[in-house]
Amino acid sequence: MSDMSVTSAPSGTASFLRRALRNRSFMVGLVITLFVAAIALLSFVWTPYDITQLPVSERMKPPSATHWFGTDHFGRDILSMIMIGARNSIAVALVAVGIGMGIGVPLGTIAAARGGWLDETVMRFNDIIFAFPALLSAIMITAIFGPGAVNAIVAIGIFNIPVFARVARAGALALWPREFVMAARVAGKGAARITVEHILPNIVSLLLVQGTIQFALGILAEAGLSYVGLGAQPPMPSWGRMLFDAQTRMIVAPYLALFPGLAIVITVLGLNLLGDGLRDLLDPRLNRER
Repeated sequence: MSDMSVTSAPSGTASFLRRALRNRSFMVGLVITLFVAAIALLSFVWTPYDITQLPVSERMKPPSATHWFGTDHFGRDILSMIMIGARNSIAVALVAVGIGMGIGVPLGTIAAARGGWLDETVMRFNDIIFAFPALLSAIMITAIFGPGAVNAIVAIGIFNIPVFARVARAGALALWPREFVMAARVAGKGAARITVEHILPNIVSLLLVQGTIQFALGILAEAGLSYVGLGAQPPMPSWGRMLFDAQTRMIVAPYLALFPGLAIVITVLGLNLLGDGLRDLLDPRLNRER
């Protein structure tokens, strides 16, 4: 009898996988995201051409069997540049999200746990940061330290802090009046222990979904900063920088803007679909098999 009961009771992991396979948004987003990540990883060991070489005789070649995406005004292979640009965009967005989550989540959960003047201070601090978008922050940072990918990471990361702080605070505030939290307080647990053991595990799903969304926004922000010259600097390829270089050649070579633009659109679309799918899978109100 015990064997039959174990077999008939599906594990939480198996149930999640079944629902994930049926969720089109999640699966399409996952496939696109994994594909872009694989391209970025592949660029560390192989690209069709060496972009450090400038074969002038190959400049402005349209897409062909030799150069699938064509070449730019220096003769560099567009496909190779997009592959390397993928790892730069992903690295900037990933670290920026890590900065925002690593600082914002503790701030939000502490504010929810303590309340009072501390909560008010954290929220007003968030409002001040929100008044300075990533682009404006990057301008101020680069005015002091100069343009570069590191400064772009810092600017985007700072902008992500209040986003995660608000999400974490809202999720925590909804949990503090719950019975299991009250039981933990009656048992003598302090606010810090309750936050670590009970609050954070129950808001992980919110943070994962928000992290996916901010990852997509980070890709867009990095492209925007590179477009205006505040992100990755030449000769390091960047999708935003490729769009900037292509704007004066749109008539004679539209493919110069087409392919990096598609790379940005596909990547952001995949991350947004992945975030929507995760929200559907992790939201208890949408979970019918939990």
